[in-house]
Amino acid sequence: MDTLGPRIKQLRMEAGLSKAALARRVGVSDVTISYWESGTIKQIGHERLLSLAEALECPLERLLDNNTPTHHEFEGELAHASILALHSASPPPWERHSLAPVASAPGSTLSELLQGCYLVTPADGETFAHLGTGDIAAVFPTSHFDEEGLYLLQWRHTLVIQQLSRLPSGALSMDGEPPSETLPPQSLCIIGRIRARWQQRRDNE
Repeated sequence: MDTLGPRIKQLRMEAGLSKAALARRVGVSDVTISYWESGTIKQIGHERLLSLAEALECPLERLLDNNTPTHHEFEGELAHASILALHSASPPPWERHSLAPVASAPGSTLSELLQGCYLVTPADGETFAHLGTGDIAAVFPTSHFDEEGLYLLQWRHTLVIQQLSRLPSGALSMDGEPPSETLPPQSLCIIGRIRARWQQRRDNE
């Protein structure tokens, strides 16, 4: 984590963002950004790391460590983790297979972030928003909305991945569109929070 500060600065400059602009995206002060980049604040919470990666429009693994396992490698502490096929039909795959979630490896920032998560990838023939064929997502099982982000949801009896946020009225909005008030609350059920994603490199990239 000693190189996290310089990496934040490098990625911010690559994104063409000022400290103030990045601070607005993440929801902190520009002074906090300065402290992160200088290393004055060395520990950054998981949720802030996710927000930073999203604000910088970069994969989480690049923000954490340039040597973090890529989608194709998954070396080290994640090599033993099972990757489950995600189907649109419920229940979620970990309930079908009774597998243990990712365990934390001492001293590993990535595995600590993913502790308690399950790694999933779209099953053959399945299509999910925000998760393409061959991509991998780390899902932390929860039934609660914590803050704006990607969630695995049961929506109209189907599993979907959607951006979830809370409107000023207190109602939840899915990808910017509030659920229809005519639908029963049971039609939208939070299954888990997407903590990280690995995107498969496309042929045109």
